[in-house]
Amino acid sequence: MSKPIQSVERALSILEMFNQGTDELGILEVSGRMELPKSTVHGIIKTLVSRGYLVQSVDTKKYKLGIRLFELGSVVSKGFDIKEKAAPYLKEAFNQTNETVHLVKFENNEAFYVDKQESGSAIRMYSQVGRKAPLHCTGVGKAILAYLDKDTQKSILFSTEMEAYTEKTIIDKTQILEELDRIKERGYATDDEEIEMGLFCVAAPIFDFNGRVIGSVSTAGPKFRFTEEKVGIAKNCIREAARKISLEMGLQK
Repeated sequence: MSKPIQSVERALSILEMFNQGTDELGILEVSGRMELPKSTVHGIIKTLVSRGYLVQSVDTKKYKLGIRLFELGSVVSKGFDIKEKAAPYLKEAFNQTNETVHLVKFENNEAFYVDKQESGSAIRMYSQVGRKAPLHCTGVGKAILAYLDKDTQKSILFSTEMEAYTEKTIIDKTQILEELDRIKERGYATDDEEIEMGLFCVAAPIFDFNGRVIGSVSTAGPKFRFTEEKVGIAKNCIREAARKISLEMGLQK
């Protein structure tokens, strides 16, 4: 392995300092944190400014991240298309469970089915690519809700009319919050005939590089096929699919 280039490492270290809750830094602050002479830090920062990676504030004379990083970040984000990245893992999960596999994306406090590997089961499926997934009574929805912060959970639940799709749909918001806690503890959600009678689903959350929940993946099919043994297989399979998709979306191991 080749030896790291010191000047490059130092420049990257300076940029990474802005990922620690700090918007602006002065040369003295950077010099102190890195234990480097001010002249050395000044030279690196001026180079970063000349390339657009840092910009100096007119008011404070301190430095903050520049537009060049945003431009590069936009390029990177285009490479994190969840549907494209998830496709091989949906196929893998489908082959392992032989049941329909769903991919859901969470955006603006709403969840949408964005992809689906469908089995030949005759049971009617609520899901349809492009359709919204109710958060309170689907496995994919609950898997997402469980990993939001408490304030966001309550904001979504208490601003949404809870529709009862079946006799098993839970519409009591306190009960839903309690269920979300249990989901987070075990790492997966289930939908036991809550959106459609005769349908059973196991789902797990997908995270981005910030550890923020951005979607979910599930396997679903006729309840009579989901024996205790199959549920065990399904939950392991779906959690693994969710883990792999999350890694593809930039989540650190």
